[in-house]
Amino acid sequence: MSMLAPTLQAFFTERLIGQRRASPHTVAAYRDTFRLLLAFAEDRTGRSPSALLIEEVDAPLVGSFLDYLETERGNSVRTRNARLAAIHSLFRFAALRHPDHAALIERVLAVPPKRFERTIISFLADAEVDALLAAPDRTTARGRRDHALLLLDLQTGLRVSELVGLRCQDVVLGVGPHVRCMGKGRKERITPFTKTTAAVIREWMKERGGQPDDPLFPSSHSGGALSRYAVTVLLAKHVAAAEEQCPSLRSKSVSPHVLRHTCAMRLLQAGVDISVIALWLGHEAIETAQIYVHADLALKERALARTTPIGAAPGRYRPPDELLAFLEGL
Repeated sequence: MSMLAPTLQAFFTERLIGQRRASPHTVAAYRDTFRLLLAFAEDRTGRSPSALLIEEVDAPLVGSFLDYLETERGNSVRTRNARLAAIHSLFRFAALRHPDHAALIERVLAVPPKRFERTIISFLADAEVDALLAAPDRTTARGRRDHALLLLDLQTGLRVSELVGLRCQDVVLGVGPHVRCMGKGRKERITPFTKTTAAVIREWMKERGGQPDDPLFPSSHSGGALSRYAVTVLLAKHVAAAEEQCPSLRSKSVSPHVLRHTCAMRLLQAGVDISVIALWLGHEAIETAQIYVHADLALKERALARTTPIGAAPGRYRPPDELLAFLEGL
């Protein structure tokens, strides 16, 4: 019988960190999955996590754990599937170290992800964007920081982790102003922004001071980089203030990711090709950016306007004028 503990430890140190060089966010997400799984298994088996056997973490237990996540912890199907993906990754690694448990491992790997409804993404209209950018009190240093942060995010569509990870040296304000960031999969990308945004960022950096390696948007308390939670809190604060000027915001749940969606939708509505939008946002595949096409009602309305109205009499186009008839016949 093989204990799970050494396999799990090797999975993190050898596979995730050593071989795949997984990001700290990925390691943290996997860590949280197995902390929950081990606590659940201990409750079910009465065995401490360090003494848990691989054969005790079988397909029925994994299935029960996934049900527990949804029913008792209130996790979404997406979260449930992400936890399952982490478990599958561990058991694929375990298959190489414990071929004697191949049948059990195969049954765990056969546990399928659950299908879920894909809702249309949420994004901000132009009036809502204007109200949000006007909300920070720019008579204070914190308000000027928040205004610069929101403006840059709406223009570049950076993920919140990319935004808080920016350093002063990552911003180029000369000819062709742009920001450089390290995105998902350790892929570096460069994203441009307008001269108007560059002027705001230039003034903020002049006020902010600091060294090139310092965070671009520091915490007003510690001076270190803002956390993702801090960005969520400051965004909620400014959305609440913007609701006074733009009541339509009350019907929307505005998260940092909604600002990313808003950037993509503004690019799409400006006629930017979907492949460019995918590169702009740092998507792994162009297909990922198709969600913005689905959300753009105006694009669909323009397509509808080009079609023949239902009930219209079919027939070939007949030029109403002799000159038009001549041109048609060329």
